Amino acid sequence: MLPENRYCLALKKATAAKTVSQMDRRDFLTLAPSRKKTVKVNAARTYSGLTPYTGEWGTAQVVHLLKRAMFGAKPADVKHFAAMSLDAAVDALLQTNTVTPVPPVNNYSQGAPDSTGVAPGASWAAAPEGDEDLNNDRRGSYKAWWLGLMLNQERNIHEKLVLFWHNHWATETNIIQDARFTYLHNVTLRNHALGNFKAMAKAITIDPGMLVYLNGYLNEKTAADENYARELLELFTCGKGPDSLYQEEDVRAAAHVLTGYKVDKVNISSYFDPSKHDITNKQFSSWFSNKVISGKTGEMGATELDDMLNIIFAQHEVAKFICRKFYQFFIYYEIDEAAETNVIEPLAKVFRDSGYEIKPLLQALFRSEHFYDPLNMSCLIKSPVDFAVGLCREFGVSFAPAADYANAYPQWAAVQSAAARQQQNIGDPPGVSGWEAYYLAPQFHELWINTDTLPQRNMFADQMIGPGFRGLRIDPVVFADQMSDPGNPVTLVKDSLDILYRMGVSDTTKAFLKDKILLLGQEQDYYWTEAWNLYKSDTSNAANRSIVVKHLTDLYKYIMNLSEYHLA
Repeated sequence: MLPENRYCLALKKATAAKTVSQMDRRDFLTLAPSRKKTVKVNAARTYSGLTPYTGEWGTAQVVHLLKRAMFGAKPADVKHFAAMSLDAAVDALLQTNTVTPVPPVNNYSQGAPDSTGVAPGASWAAAPEGDEDLNNDRRGSYKAWWLGLMLNQERNIHEKLVLFWHNHWATETNIIQDARFTYLHNVTLRNHALGNFKAMAKAITIDPGMLVYLNGYLNEKTAADENYARELLELFTCGKGPDSLYQEEDVRAAAHVLTGYKVDKVNISSYFDPSKHDITNKQFSSWFSNKVISGKTGEMGATELDDMLNIIFAQHEVAKFICRKFYQFFIYYEIDEAAETNVIEPLAKVFRDSGYEIKPLLQALFRSEHFYDPLNMSCLIKSPVDFAVGLCREFGVSFAPAADYANAYPQWAAVQSAAARQQQNIGDPPGVSGWEAYYLAPQFHELWINTDTLPQRNMFADQMIGPGFRGLRIDPVVFADQMSDPGNPVTLVKDSLDILYRMGVSDTTKAFLKDKILLLGQEQDYYWTEAWNLYKSDTSNAANRSIVVKHLTDLYKYIMNLSEYHLA
């Protein structure tokens, strides 16, 4: 069973070996806190780098790629990408969605138009703002809608990247308040998720949701507000590492560059007000080569933002900072000297040389030897969103179609609230830095597991495979039927573990799962084979189905209750 307090690291930080034994990994996952020790040694965790991976391209590698780039690895998706080469699979994943999502709709007004006249089932994204209570309802609608997009994601990385950028350009719906602005902020992230990072930085800077969240709309020449300027440098572009040497004078200069931007609640947009803009020159520090942005009058004042972004993005530290964020989200939370030298620095060069295009960065990362290094598999603890959404997707949980909004939205909201209780509430991270699991050393993603969240995870999984969770339930037959030979208990256990686990388990564990869980102590494998074949011969026979469901439910419930299920 999992420890009741928090996870430990999935891999020993000091090891330089290419493989880790099953016993070592599991022991390190489940040791009590008093037995966990961090030993400081000089050996690198791994010396692999961006050299293209040329090793085996099998189920383990495909599942690894999909669990990192998407929410879970559905059996059908594994088969789809396994039929491609590695390069083709990466290219297919690095595509944007082919269909623009329908905006969130009114699912909250009990069959009547809301107070601004939005009919049930109609979008509120372009409607009048309404009062506080209405915006609370709409923010709930927004979060359910977003979770629904994750559940129904296309076969690409787009939805995972929207969540990544939400953590990077963190905002909180309960501070922005206006639900239309929170929706537009999501659209901005969505539109730039796989595009150009510099263009994204400009779009986010003048995004009405961000202008409200970090007081940008209050920033005027007579009273410069440094809030967004500080975060732009510290959290969004340059970072705060030892090589990021911007000064307080740079924060002040940036704040004066950004004076004059306002929000328009009628047209649901932002705009530039030249009368509120500081037209004096803005002096930056020696780290920015003592650059000066000449103050501009009238509408030309808005072009000072472009001038400032040119100055910021000339710094090599920007590329390295963003590459580290990608590394910690998609590969591993700790970046040692070897990873910095062999991965971050060459990856940052790829990023800079492309003009800060995001796709080449991810192509290099997902095709690299480092990404498929055994030490980088099964070493991340699933975030709550990854855990909840991935569970539903991998097991093929049935949801109402989006057109049936009256049923779909409550179902999506149920999964969203489950992740929120596990401490990842999409739309409302703890603060402007995002979720602590992505930046707070030394625990990082271990923070996802504690005495509060672990029972919530186990309860969600147990309910989903058992009596159901708010009308949602795993049908274990749906999952098992997608395995290569579900009537063979040995193959069924192996295939199921290949999808659901990211670290191998021992033959002893597999035998236990088969003999004691799937077969319920029966001595012969043919017991399961006959039960499965009898069910398949007449799927309408409730008694035969009940037997199969009972055995599969016990199997998958046990699998999800083990530590390994929480690793990605």
